[in-house]
Amino acid sequence: MDLAEMIRDVPDFPKEGIVFKDITTLIKEPQAFKQVVDILAEHYADQEIDLVVAVEARGYIFGAPVAYQLGAGFVPVRKVGKLPAETVREEYELEYGTDSVEMHRDAIQPGQKVLIVDDLIATGGSAAATARLVERLGGEVVGIAFLIELAFLRGVEKLKGYDVFTVIEY
Repeated sequence: MDLAEMIRDVPDFPKEGIVFKDITTLIKEPQAFKQVVDILAEHYADQEIDLVVAVEARGYIFGAPVAYQLGAGFVPVRKVGKLPAETVREEYELEYGTDSVEMHRDAIQPGQKVLIVDDLIATGGSAAATARLVERLGGEVVGIAFLIELAFLRGVEKLKGYDVFTVIEY
């Protein structure tokens, strides 16, 4: 099954000049969705992952079932102000300006092995910020996995030193 062909391009979304990679056309197909989750989980099956950390919101689509398959816990990373308990925050740069992500302060215990999962890597800012959050709490980032990499944006360069795995590269 060609997973790349199942992803719809939406021109000029969310703004003019951007070609948005719409994964909804892939995840609505049970076999394709299962194949992606299986590929991601199998890549890290021998790593003894304690927690899968996923980035809001589309990272949850893959992060939760990967955590289930690996027998790991699941930790959501959210936009600022969305988590109910005490949090840690990490800022990252956007093309114009900055943004931040948060995680519960008690989400990760020192020494836990963590896999970060998101649907797509573009500039790498949110993934790098998430890795910094995990490490601030004492976790060990054993991998960062994506369904899609937009290689022309060179986001993986912000993740040097990490094991980065992508299923589809554009």
